[in-house]
Amino acid sequence: MRRLDLRGPGGRRSLVLRSFVRPPRTGRPGLWQRAVDVIAGPPPPYRGCFLHRDFHPGNVLFTGTGAGLRVTGVVDWVETSWGPADLDVAHCSTALALLHGVPAGTRFADRYVAAGGTVDEDDAAHLHWRLLDALGHAPDAEKVAVPWRRLGRSGLTPEVLTRRLEEYLAALFDRYG
Repeated sequence: MRRLDLRGPGGRRSLVLRSFVRPPRTGRPGLWQRAVDVIAGPPPPYRGCFLHRDFHPGNVLFTGTGAGLRVTGVVDWVETSWGPADLDVAHCSTALALLHGVPAGTRFADRYVAAGGTVDEDDAAHLHWRLLDALGHAPDAEKVAVPWRRLGRSGLTPEVLTRRLEEYLAALFDRYG
């Protein structure tokens, strides 16, 4: 657990983040250590905003299909807080990488910005928030898949999810440093 001190409209608050437990069994311990080293330091400066804090595909409502697909709402606001927008973007990106593969997770921030959202322009800061969220899924990335398997996504095995999480970490380093 780590504490992130925030200043918002209501004054100073602290947000406790589960940043990392331990890596899954892996043949890439250096990758995990590199990620831990990034988040071990103080958090980067940020511009605070209102956060959902559990922003992922299961909490987004849609209407339409294909090119007519539109977001109609976001549900499950019980985890709300104040902090960097990158935390919500990071959480959704990690979920997409686990559920649909690394490219889906790495593209989300770009699509979020294209739709009018903002993220930190500093690659190191963006990397910090993305890694912080991704490491919060270790060693049990499988928890993301439980409701999706009930809906028929049987291919989301623990092995697949662990591999995707590691590939996602590597892709973040390739892109952001």
